[in-house]
Amino acid sequence: MSTHASTAQPSYLVDTGARKGLMAWLTTTDHKRIGLLYLYSMITFFFVGVGIGFVMRLVQLTSFQKLITAQTYNALFTVHGVIMIFLFVVPGLPAIFGNFFLPILIGAKDVSFPRLNLASWYFFIAGAILAVLSLFTGGGAPDTGWTFYAPFSLKTGTNVSLAVFAAFVLGFSSMLTGINFITTIHRLRAPGMKWFRMPLFCWALYSTAWIQLLATPIVAITLVLVILERFFGIGIFDPAKGGDPLLYQHLFWIYSHPAVYIMILPAMGAITEILPTFTKRPIFGYKAIAFSSMSIAAVGSLVWAHHMFTSGMSATANMVFSLLTMVVAVPSAIKVFNWVSTLYKGSIDFQPPLLFTLTFIFLFCIGGLTGVMQGALALNIHIHDTYFIVGHFHYVMFGGTGMALFAALLYWFPKMWGKMYSKKAIYASWFPMFIGFNMLYFGMMILGMMGMPRRYYVHLPQFHTMHVVATVGSWLLILGLIMFFGTLLYAIFKGEKAGDNPWGGVTLEWTIPSPPPLENFEEIPTVTHGPYHFEQQEAK
Repeated sequence: MSTHASTAQPSYLVDTGARKGLMAWLTTTDHKRIGLLYLYSMITFFFVGVGIGFVMRLVQLTSFQKLITAQTYNALFTVHGVIMIFLFVVPGLPAIFGNFFLPILIGAKDVSFPRLNLASWYFFIAGAILAVLSLFTGGGAPDTGWTFYAPFSLKTGTNVSLAVFAAFVLGFSSMLTGINFITTIHRLRAPGMKWFRMPLFCWALYSTAWIQLLATPIVAITLVLVILERFFGIGIFDPAKGGDPLLYQHLFWIYSHPAVYIMILPAMGAITEILPTFTKRPIFGYKAIAFSSMSIAAVGSLVWAHHMFTSGMSATANMVFSLLTMVVAVPSAIKVFNWVSTLYKGSIDFQPPLLFTLTFIFLFCIGGLTGVMQGALALNIHIHDTYFIVGHFHYVMFGGTGMALFAALLYWFPKMWGKMYSKKAIYASWFPMFIGFNMLYFGMMILGMMGMPRRYYVHLPQFHTMHVVATVGSWLLILGLIMFFGTLLYAIFKGEKAGDNPWGGVTLEWTIPSPPPLENFEEIPTVTHGPYHFEQQEAK
């Protein structure tokens, strides 16, 4: 694999052209700058969501509290869900690291449609602004939960229409990103980069892009129908007008279950990039991981109704979706097996990105196994709509996607900013984060098994001890998050200069300067072998 990167090229962090300062960022078509715009936006929204979660846990610290009203509590968990899912977890890894590194990983100078790429960020910000406006206009913050279930979303006097329209606009951002990534991977791979010479992060982004493109229009149409029904009284989902509320659930989950894979597949791809670098050996089972990404995308689109076992579907439908839930666990298990096998007999270099990678694998396995448990019909009836679901969901979404995003940020941080963070401070932040995470969300799963319903403003005395444990866990988790991001923020401004390849990686991004030049490569590289070729590095 040969490249001819020039350090004489201006860094993308330096303003070039006629525009300077903020306008240079707001009008940029450089994929790296757009990735950073997404990063800064999403981390901001993430901490707003964390703050709301903090208040919700404070409310549960006493059995019968007066901190906020029940209506406000309903609004808080709705807004928390909308922010964390639509503004952080769904777009997270593809929008940040996909934008920043996909062209570099395949040896391209930019994405296929740079202006469309910028437009996707503007759609994202427009959707976010509309979501914020929905909190303070109309009848106040929506109180339906992030799923906007009909018929309640049709009857409530809160400002559901604007919140639903915000999610609709955010869908356009997702679709534009998907179109861009599919076209980029098909058309802009460097000479010699065949499909099975691509880094596995690219395979994960490719699988995700197809879900973004095919599943997002379904939820977009569904949300428009909710708005039409609220404004014009058309009987689509309202049973009082001859509508079918079950139809809403089917349409919503046909998108929203594949959306789980929009969140987790790029996370799995990032993990698959980190492991070879810190074990100094090729990934175990390259093709199995590549095909499992496509399998998860395909089978994951067929399991939506396992969210609906208690909704009154036929017994046949319940059994079919239960079986498919078990089947979709197989490609995920293949990935976990291959990750652990990559570690076996590797020359392990225990750096912060690897610590968070192993944390991801551990927490994702708990989330995955509890998901398979819910696929069992009898158990699902018992734990449906309890805190067990909340705990499981956070193990997959935050323990999975969130921890993988942190691992990817630690891994690519030196390349993105050309600075190195304090490893000791990151290790120190991991302890409260990990302990607090498990106290909070495993505590929720125990509460669910005990019978505590989710979304309740108050709780009975028998649940109180575990609520206190979960709330204290939330404080530890937030402490760890503040330490983590504080360390990275300090490193951006005051960190030591990082080398071009501080981890000894062998994929293309480590062959160019840190931070990358404006068009990545002075000459497009020619690829002569697969992505994890450590033999050549050892020979140097």
